[in-house]
Amino acid sequence: MASRIRLVRPKTKLFSITLLFVLAYALTLPARAFAMEALSLPSFIESVQDGDPNALRGVYVEGRIAFPIVQQPHENPGYVSSEDSVVTQFSMASEVGNLGLLAHNHLAGATFSQLQPGDTIILIYGDGRTQGFVVENLLQYKATDPLSPYSYFKDLATEETLSALDLFNKVYRGDYHLTLQTCIENEGNLSWGRLFIIARPISNKNANNL
Repeated sequence: MASRIRLVRPKTKLFSITLLFVLAYALTLPARAFAMEALSLPSFIESVQDGDPNALRGVYVEGRIAFPIVQQPHENPGYVSSEDSVVTQFSMASEVGNLGLLAHNHLAGATFSQLQPGDTIILIYGDGRTQGFVVENLLQYKATDPLSPYSYFKDLATEETLSALDLFNKVYRGDYHLTLQTCIENEGNLSWGRLFIIARPISNKNANNL
């Protein structure tokens, strides 16, 4: 029993730290403007596929998003790409059986706030297969202490306050789904809050006809 407790505590701390991932980068990176190249879905699939059937390589929303996906380095769940138009797959979401995509709100994550319930998000795998998700909900939280890795988070809609671990469980655990995460800028603070886009799979099969 004691050995199990020692395994759980580091994970709990990591959950808190990773929810603040944008903070570390936002304070060191200048804000940049970027323009998304208009690509058709077939053209985008061709541009990102590399033959790996198990790796996510791209995320696409018609007319708004066409970004390649990179994976986090091993044992670095706080890593987020600093490239303008690149999204990062969140390894801890995969560990609990779901999909998570991260991006800085002054880079690719700026497009996340444009998504609305009912929008279709298409993920592309390395072998060209696609999987569709429909946006179900947008959740916005204010960090009560943005400089602390143990900050609590207040739901802007319900005023419910959650710990970082409880928030992780709410947005990344549960039935199979996709979560997009970025920060919310307010009052000149790039890491003032957190935005989560929750999307459910269109079907249980990869849909090449999307």
